[in-house]
Amino acid sequence: MRYQGEEAIGLIETTGMVPALYAADAMLKAGNTELVSYENIGSTLVTIIVKGDVAACEAAVKAGCEAASSIGTLTAHNVMRRPVPPVGDVVSVHDVDYN
Repeated sequence: MRYQGEEAIGLIETTGMVPALYAADAMLKAGNTELVSYENIGSTLVTIIVKGDVAACEAAVKAGCEAASSIGTLTAHNVMRRPVPPVGDVVSVHDVDYN
């Protein structure tokens, strides 16, 4: 799902893929958000990125933080309320396309 810059984005970073997947599941169930992409940053760090309105992203990030922390290590989290459109080029490098 390509991010075009018109919505908020929520980010969760974990150590390891399992906490990241658990966080992604919780994030998508908690708010009306869509999965944008994931990033394997290196040193086992994984970032999950979702998009939606501000309230949905805040709820999603909160749920993702709780989920990831319950089974692994949460290293960072953030909600960007209205990032500039060029941020879409950064967060969509490994965008997830699903039909």
